[in-house]
Amino acid sequence: MNVTLSIDEQLVARARKKAAALGKSLNQLIRDYLEGLAGGDDPERVIQEFKRLSGRGHSRGWHFNRDEIHERS
Repeated sequence: MNVTLSIDEQLVARARKKAAALGKSLNQLIRDYLEGLAGGDDPERVIQEFKRLSGRGHSRGWHFNRDEIHERS
């Protein structure tokens, strides 16, 4: 769907520079914003995003220790 907006030219120019710095087009930046604004209604999308982000870290051998975390100095 195409949407027409009335936006100041200087604002568009600044937004395009920001989008380019992020490696995106202004169109994609706006689409991402609107998806974030309207998102949360699609559980499948949330699950896919969770899967995409899961398993990227490395604990470097550290294991969760409840007692250690709650120690008081």
